[in-house]
Amino acid sequence: MNLFDRIRLGLAVGVAKTVTAGVRFLGLGAASVLPGEISRRFHPRLLSLLCEQVKQGVILVVGTNGKTTTSLLLRTILENQGYKVAHNDTGANLINGLVTTLLNKTNLIGKLQADYAILEVDENIVPLILNDCKPRIILALNLFRDQLDRYGEVDTISQRWQKAIAPLASDTVIILNADDPTLSYLGQQLAQKVRYFGLSEPDLYLEEIPHAVDSIYCPSCGYPLNYKGVYLSHLGDFTCPSCGFSKSQTAFHSKDWPQILIGVYNKYNTLAAGLVAQELGINTPEIFATVNNFKAAFGRAEELTIEGKHVRILLSKNPVGMNETIRAVNEIKKTGKSSTTLLVLNDRTPDGTDVSWIWDVDTETLVSLGGNLVVSGDRIYDLALRLQYSQETQPEEADQVKLIIKENLQEAVQTALNLSSENETLHIIPTYSAMLEVRGILTGRQIL
Repeated sequence: MNLFDRIRLGLAVGVAKTVTAGVRFLGLGAASVLPGEISRRFHPRLLSLLCEQVKQGVILVVGTNGKTTTSLLLRTILENQGYKVAHNDTGANLINGLVTTLLNKTNLIGKLQADYAILEVDENIVPLILNDCKPRIILALNLFRDQLDRYGEVDTISQRWQKAIAPLASDTVIILNADDPTLSYLGQQLAQKVRYFGLSEPDLYLEEIPHAVDSIYCPSCGYPLNYKGVYLSHLGDFTCPSCGFSKSQTAFHSKDWPQILIGVYNKYNTLAAGLVAQELGINTPEIFATVNNFKAAFGRAEELTIEGKHVRILLSKNPVGMNETIRAVNEIKKTGKSSTTLLVLNDRTPDGTDVSWIWDVDTETLVSLGGNLVVSGDRIYDLALRLQYSQETQPEEADQVKLIIKENLQEAVQTALNLSSENETLHIIPTYSAMLEVRGILTGRQIL
């Protein structure tokens, strides 16, 4: 770095730290984006200069679902080994948020104090990031349809990823979900070192392929895939009867790994974080010790005790995520330890403004077990209609759901708490902005 670059970097850092202090002092938020936005105007290569300073390397975590939980678990594993980690744990996963995260780990002259950087990256900007950042590891968890107003088809995103990854150094490690046909195929096209994680537990197969399926056709020839079984959405054990494409070989048997968070999706998150940790040289017993004591990120299977009641918040922002949440909730409802569920649907920018995705959710399975369903949020009546329709499709002998509509979110939360007994778990299923509001109500403070 020449003298001119050092001066510009120092100026950018000074401005960022001043903006951060000002925003936090005035109570305007967490300052997770604005410092990066302003500082980049002083040095357009700021992201590149910061990434180059990460001592042990940058780890990019990409995919539709599971980035936050997986990143936090990996971060915890590394910190338990004594490493200093920069991580955009506020969820700011666009370029300005990544820059802000790294700037927070610099001193006043712009020297970065981090062994690793774990950066959760929005799937649509991966090519942009790779222009400025040469990561040590790229971890891709899955590709599903997410926000219909923002993203294209999963195949288009995968093709962009392949084009962006291809020029990277051959020793770059790409870790992919073998159970996702699109990602499995992507890995088979890359020249870099590729490793795979995935499930090998047929007892977890779904009884049928759910409505929210994005990629059941062969990414190589377009022929319908043959599935021996599916674990969630289009993730499963597959082969193509036309061209022979099949699931890639995984690094280890998933049954051998512990899991503390509920849900099949968290099995994937655990395996993904564990494989990255192994690639970084951390021993398996040390990884297992962290997994067995891991606490969820806020809103992602996070557990709270409120008014003596056990509460679990399960963020759900797309069809696949909500289907898996419902699956996990139903497993607990069958034991008699949960009778009330609060669902909150918003349509703000962080949630995606198109909420038609709720009609791809298998809400019929949620209402099939009866109980109390409390509904709230900006799009309360859209969600209530979907649940009412699901109830009408049930056989006459099915348990009846008590559908409770509360426009006021605070009232909805209190109603759900009142309906839950002390030996039950109240499950709350919100979209992203709704999760922040709900958590603010429950804990008495907002997460900004």
